[in-house]
Amino acid sequence: MSEVVVVAGADPDGLGPALEERGADVRYAAGTANRPALEEAGIVDADVLVVTDAGLATSVSVAKDLNPDLRVVLYTRHAVPEFVKGQAGHIVDPALLDADAVADELV
Repeated sequence: MSEVVVVAGADPDGLGPALEERGADVRYAAGTANRPALEEAGIVDADVLVVTDAGLATSVSVAKDLNPDLRVVLYTRHAVPEFVKGQAGHIVDPALLDADAVADELV
C-alpha cells in the first residue's frame, strides 16, 4: 500500500511529482490549506503532510489536530515560524536537498 501524502502550497520545487514517481498517492490541499481543504485532500487518512509555503504553517496545527500520527515535512526556502517547528518532523530547504533526495527519504 502506498503512502498518502498531502501537499499544502504551490510546490515550486516539484516534491509532489517526485513522490508520485516513487509510488506515493499525492493529494493537494487547495488554496490556503485550511481545515476544509485539508479534509477534502484526505488529511485524516494521510501518512505525511508536506508544506511547501511557510506562509501556510498554520495548516500544520490543523492537520495534526485531525491526524495526530501525521508526519510533517516543511519543504520551503523561507523561515518557518517558531510555533510550528515542534510539530514538524523535518524542515528542509530545497536549496540544500532537491526534491528527488527528499522523496527518496519519505517513501
